[in-house]
Amino acid sequence: MLRDYNKIPYLLLTPGPLSTSPSVRSAMWYDSCTWDDDYKNIVSDIRRRLLHISDCDPSMYTTVLMQGSGTFGVESVLGSSIHKKNDCVLILVNGVYGKRMVDIVDTLELCHVVCEVDENQSFTYDQVKDVLDKAKEITHIAMVHCETTTGIINALEPIAKLAHAYQKHFIVDAMSSFGGVEIDMTGLSIDFLISSANKCIQGVPGFSFVICKKEKLTTLCKDNAKSLSLDLYGQWREMEKDAGKWRYTSPTHVVLAFHQALLELEEEGGIAARSRRYTMNQHILSNGMRALGFESYISTDLQSPIITTFLEPERIPGTLKKFLFKPFYTYLKNHGFVIYPGKVAHTNSFRIGSIGHLFPKDITNFLSHVKSFIEEPTLSIVS
Repeated sequence: MLRDYNKIPYLLLTPGPLSTSPSVRSAMWYDSCTWDDDYKNIVSDIRRRLLHISDCDPSMYTTVLMQGSGTFGVESVLGSSIHKKNDCVLILVNGVYGKRMVDIVDTLELCHVVCEVDENQSFTYDQVKDVLDKAKEITHIAMVHCETTTGIINALEPIAKLAHAYQKHFIVDAMSSFGGVEIDMTGLSIDFLISSANKCIQGVPGFSFVICKKEKLTTLCKDNAKSLSLDLYGQWREMEKDAGKWRYTSPTHVVLAFHQALLELEEEGGIAARSRRYTMNQHILSNGMRALGFESYISTDLQSPIITTFLEPERIPGTLKKFLFKPFYTYLKNHGFVIYPGKVAHTNSFRIGSIGHLFPKDITNFLSHVKSFIEEPTLSIVS
């Protein structure tokens, strides 16, 4: 039985996949051939636009598109830039996606050191400096910018200063932040930045992309891949040799949607304008949820505009009824909103995103349904 695609879609209050504009979805109605010049021109334009919005000098930086989810892009960078015999990476961990980096280097059998803090805390300059002072074998530093496990934002500046001072290669997983938070790639001297089509650019899932220094790509990654399909240098060489061509079949419909999403980012006013919208969404969300009796997990100074973690209360606020996530989730879904369960290891929680094709009026509407849930007299959840 076919799904009814004419019904109004849910709004995804998630960190990706996320709600997209009708025009982004419409772009996927076109079928393309990977060898066709029209399609390859679009791929080349995507690469140019990514450098433009990141304010990177194309003589120093380049972009590589990589099939698969964001994790494929992260594994491509780690597996291609870290030498098995000569290198060692310091991984900063305060959530699931930092831990996933550890899983990747474990699987690839790469030397690594882990600096881990609690999921509601970030790394301090002194903590990381102490690790670098003790572990002289470290050659790379890798971190997650916005850890969507909780919605915490990890400051890049102090780690960038240490990477520069200690002459380490700097890798940033900006999966959930690039396009929605301003990042000074050049000023921070980031060597490799990884993000995904289905995050703040507001495309759909299907490929990741890497913005990186050409010099680091050519010196670190050439003939160093641990995987055929995730060879970052090999993919870049193919795209340079035959402009717009991927080494293996590319997700053509996703590429067309992403190109449309980049045009819409430009129309909105660029990353600065999108960041303002996301920040406004998050402020309305956090203030509204607080007024309804829900407590945020992350402190205000560490909270990103991307996604917010709320602690599950024992009781539905203002009632004697026990709070259970599943009925809460189902009620909101039945009213047109999908949220995320929590991934926080030490406490029961749920997460609500504020990115994607969402606007303040959508967040206000969402809050009205949370209020209706609280006031729902027929809920069968009893103490």
